[in-house]
Amino acid sequence: MGPDGRLLRGERTRVAVLDQALQLATTAGLDGLSLSQVADSLGVSKSGLFAHWRSKEDLQLAVIAHARAQWTELVISPALEEPRGLRRLWAVHNLRLNFYEAEILPGGCFFANAHFEFNARTGAVRDRLTVELKDWMGFLTSLAADAVALGELEAGTDPADIAYQTESVGVCAVVQAPVLGAAATYRHARRALFDHLRAVTTDPTILPEPT
Repeated sequence: MGPDGRLLRGERTRVAVLDQALQLATTAGLDGLSLSQVADSLGVSKSGLFAHWRSKEDLQLAVIAHARAQWTELVISPALEEPRGLRRLWAVHNLRLNFYEAEILPGGCFFANAHFEFNARTGAVRDRLTVELKDWMGFLTSLAADAVALGELEAGTDPADIAYQTESVGVCAVVQAPVLGAAATYRHARRALFDHLRAVTTDPTILPEPT
């Protein structure tokens, strides 16, 4: 069996292909992603990739799922090790910025880029991205709701407002960092949410000063 067969054999290879496709999607765009492009970047034949994805849309949907798995592994799961409430919410924000600072993806944030790219479109890819965004905002809202229920945020604080603030700061940071400078931008992004949470918390000592 030739190199294509060895490369494309099994789940390990499928993950390797999706890793490469995810990287490419953050620079060329999710719509610009194609089986030919991925095959060329890996040095394999396009026909070999058809064993896993029969169309560009199939590949796009698989990349979205792969991006979610990566985000869960590197941002969500470590944050869930923190205590419920404000500490966990802050951990999500901080780990998110760590993810961007580490330049794990060359285009910064897969989901921010993809949402901008597909917001005005219709179809299966846009529908899947909509589900992902709703799930993410629901997750952030639940973290803020826990903080309210635990008495760590002032009574009457709207968890959805906190989720919106958190997401807004994160998206703004990853968009501005390549233009205005990563170090300063991510420092401002930590300080912005920290100051907002400090203003509505019942115990300012819960969160340590950002570094």
